[in-house]
Amino acid sequence: MNKDRLPKNYVLLQKEYPGFMAAVERLGAVLKEQGPIDDKTAHLVQLAAAVAIHSEGSVHSHVRRALAAGASHEEINHAIILLTSTIGFPTVSAALSWAQAIVGEGAD
Repeated sequence: MNKDRLPKNYVLLQKEYPGFMAAVERLGAVLKEQGPIDDKTAHLVQLAAAVAIHSEGSVHSHVRRALAAGASHEEINHAIILLTSTIGFPTVSAALSWAQAIVGEGAD
């Protein structure tokens, strides 16, 4: 992930708690190594979880990461709209707007 695009709070946590943040980042890497799911699919799964818990910051993060791993805007939207029957339209609608905020960053 581009350091210029990291959320301010994430950068603050890295500065204030470097050991903790290194452990969190390593945990993410280790978890991905535990199975056959590719990076793009992993970020789409994590995106769906972020949507389900109504975490706008995590949605932003996983949209950025999914795009970097090769996901298209259509795949990101599909991963979100698939959740409609499980978590409801209002949450999905909000998540689509959060995702668009990030996808739109690259539209310049």
